[in-house]
Amino acid sequence: MVAWAEIPADRDLYPSESDLPYEEEILRDSFKLKGWWRYLVANASAPFKKRSILYERALKALPGSYKLWHTYLRERLDAVRPFPITHPSYSSLNNTFERALVTMHRMPRIWIMYLSFLTHQRLLTRARRTFDRALRALPVTQHDRIWPLYLKLVSLPGVPVETSFRVYRRYLAFDPSHVEDFVDFLIQSKRWQEAADRLAPVLNDDAFYSIKGKTKHQLWLELCDLLTKHATEILGLKADPIIRGGICKFTDEVGRLWISLADYYVRRGSYEKARDIFEEGISTVITVRDFSVIFEAYAQFEQSALAAKLEAAEDHSDNDMGGEGGGKDGMGKLEKRFLDGCWLNDDNDTDLRLARFERLFDRRPELLNSVLLRQNPHNVEQWHRRVKLFEGDPAHQASTYVEAVKTVDPAKAVGKPHTLWVSFAKMYEEHNRLDSAEEIFKKATQVNYKTVDHLASVWCEWAEMELRHKNFTKAIDIMRQATAEPSVEVKRRAAAEGNEPVQMKLHKSLRLWSFYADLEESQGSLESTCVVYERILDLRIATPQIILNYAFLLEENKYFEDAFKVYERGVKIFKYPHVRDIWVTYLSKFVKRYGKSKLDRARELFEEAIEQTPAQEVKPLFLQYAKLEEDYGLAKRAMNVYDWAVKTVADNEKLSLYEIYIARAAEISGVPTTRQIYEQAIKSGLPPNDVKFMCLKYAELERNLGEIDRARTIFVFSSNYADPRSDPDFWKKWKDFEIQHGNEDTFKNMLCISRSVSASYNQEYLMQKDQKLSVEEAVVTLKRAGVPGDQMGALEQQLAANSSANSSTNKDSSARAVSFVHGWAVEPEPDTAKRAVTNSEEIDLPESYSDEEDIKISQKSVTAAVFCELANKAAGREREDDVASTNESSLGELERIKRQRQQ
Repeated sequence: MVAWAEIPADRDLYPSESDLPYEEEILRDSFKLKGWWRYLVANASAPFKKRSILYERALKALPGSYKLWHTYLRERLDAVRPFPITHPSYSSLNNTFERALVTMHRMPRIWIMYLSFLTHQRLLTRARRTFDRALRALPVTQHDRIWPLYLKLVSLPGVPVETSFRVYRRYLAFDPSHVEDFVDFLIQSKRWQEAADRLAPVLNDDAFYSIKGKTKHQLWLELCDLLTKHATEILGLKADPIIRGGICKFTDEVGRLWISLADYYVRRGSYEKARDIFEEGISTVITVRDFSVIFEAYAQFEQSALAAKLEAAEDHSDNDMGGEGGGKDGMGKLEKRFLDGCWLNDDNDTDLRLARFERLFDRRPELLNSVLLRQNPHNVEQWHRRVKLFEGDPAHQASTYVEAVKTVDPAKAVGKPHTLWVSFAKMYEEHNRLDSAEEIFKKATQVNYKTVDHLASVWCEWAEMELRHKNFTKAIDIMRQATAEPSVEVKRRAAAEGNEPVQMKLHKSLRLWSFYADLEESQGSLESTCVVYERILDLRIATPQIILNYAFLLEENKYFEDAFKVYERGVKIFKYPHVRDIWVTYLSKFVKRYGKSKLDRARELFEEAIEQTPAQEVKPLFLQYAKLEEDYGLAKRAMNVYDWAVKTVADNEKLSLYEIYIARAAEISGVPTTRQIYEQAIKSGLPPNDVKFMCLKYAELERNLGEIDRARTIFVFSSNYADPRSDPDFWKKWKDFEIQHGNEDTFKNMLCISRSVSASYNQEYLMQKDQKLSVEEAVVTLKRAGVPGDQMGALEQQLAANSSANSSTNKDSSARAVSFVHGWAVEPEPDTAKRAVTNSEEIDLPESYSDEEDIKISQKSVTAAVFCELANKAAGREREDDVASTNESSLGELERIKRQRQQ
């Protein structure tokens, strides 16, 4: 039975009839969680007060049940959530949590619920003490679940800073890796000293790993910002060595760190020290970006200092003006102003600050150039620019040149290092210090440059300086000294050292010898100049231009045979194409000098030159040779030269040379003699277009000579090279020719040939297309049959070779089908072995022409050499519709010709 003492006075909370089974089960065994849990589940929809009584009864019987306590506390939390914090239910729930922790003090979830509830109530003291109890009650492995709530509590507004500080220090003892959170808290709390003290050891710890993903560089910048922005509040840390260590370690933010160091001294009031820091930063950075950052900050610092000084001066003057007057006070201020104006106690340095500010901007190009030179001290161009910056200051320029030649290593130089020495010497020359300039050049000639050309340039510049000052003998001596070959002992010493300087190769410098030769030619004698040229030839460093200059020098002094000997040496030394200019000049000079007096020798020279010259470049020599024979030799030999030329020159030059050959033959021997040249050109294997061009010119020639039949035969022959579809100009010229000189039969034959040629081109195109299709079909068939790829590739190559052979055979046969007929060829009789060509496409005139004289179109036996079998093949393949259209066009042409003749 139920104990009546446990039943509340409220009758609604009494157990109902449905609760009797659960009450009986509890009476039988009240220490089993299963019975109490079933009872609670059965009353899930009951009022909270009834369920609260059940929870209290169950927990009284089972005070160590975590499940009952957790569920009970969750329901109590949900029940008090709608109430304000001042409601008594909050205190009752706090007491319930305390009762639960008597037995549940090892359960972190209960502690978390209680601590969160206290934080929500803003019970700071009680919550802090409860957090301490939780940390003492729970094992260390569970502390990581408590500390986030604890830190959230101490971060709330209104919490004393000292309390939060102590909590964070205890937290770092538990987990030192969260020092960044502590530093952030200290910065927010404006405890700059403690933040710097905590951040500095982190940077010195190489094993530190940032949980926020910050790099050492970012942390270092944070420390620098702390030290510079709060320089007067942070003590014990030496900002100067810390920031300088960052400058040495982190090179990508050098400019910012220098500015931070200068800002540190500015905030401490050490303005001169800050200015020294700016100067040091500008003079040590190596990137233009860092230089720009520091220079901008430096300029802003100077501008701010100047503005502050001007403002202070204005305020001081206003105060003095307001205080002047009679009485003791006025006299005291006057005395003070007098003492302030004394040179021993002068604080008015406005002019000095202004001059310093202007000087800073004037030095900017020099400072920027210094940055670029620190990047690469061997940059010659930057040294030249630096010298230009000091234009107007010779002393500064000279010191810059001295520094440049000492710094630049010729082996590492970017540019031409010898130009520094030359410019240095020219600077002394501009100031009439020739002795100093010569000393500079002398030292410059002893430098081991990278190339011989640099050293040769120094010697040439030295000699040119002497020439500018009319010291011709000294200039020649300098060049003689420069071109002198080193002694055997010097060469042996250099070979033993293993590092041969460029001075050992200077005597073979072509630039040096060319300048020496020009100098001797202008200022020396002929003998000394010839010695220089002979020395150049002996050293085997001569160029074709040297040969020509030497020969021109001898010719000017009437030593023609010696000049020709020089030409002979030149053509033996050089090969084509370098020898081309020498040959052309040599032959021109020789012919001009001797003419026909030494014709045999000239012919030998021309033949030798032609044999050495390739076919692509031999045309000018042939023309020069032929001109020699025309002027001084025999016309027959000239024609032989032209004949030799057209057989020797390249294919692309043959047509133009044939035109010259024909023109000269017509002028020398007469127009009829050019027929053989035309026939030779046509048979010489020219390209088809060139053959057609020569045939047209040949036909025009025969037409002018009145040989109409020969001209027509040439047109028939050349028709094989003209496709009517792509070359209508040729057929138009033939048509005009037939209209003017032919008749109806010849015109009809022209039309027939046109159709035959067109058919042959069509047949060739179709054969190539069929051959390509057959190759593709064979490949597809082999693929279907499973033939390997390599065999198919070989078959494709074989079929392609066969197709090309067939096409070439067809071309040869078509070319042979219409052969050229000489003027002396006799037309064969109709009963000869070769049958005449018959035209199966006869033209039927319409009935409208019946009133006129009947036009009978009969077949005519044509020379077999003209048409051969091509006409028969073409006639057999013509379609009927082509015949009809052709007949109509032919009739129209015949009618027009007939009307013209009647008129």
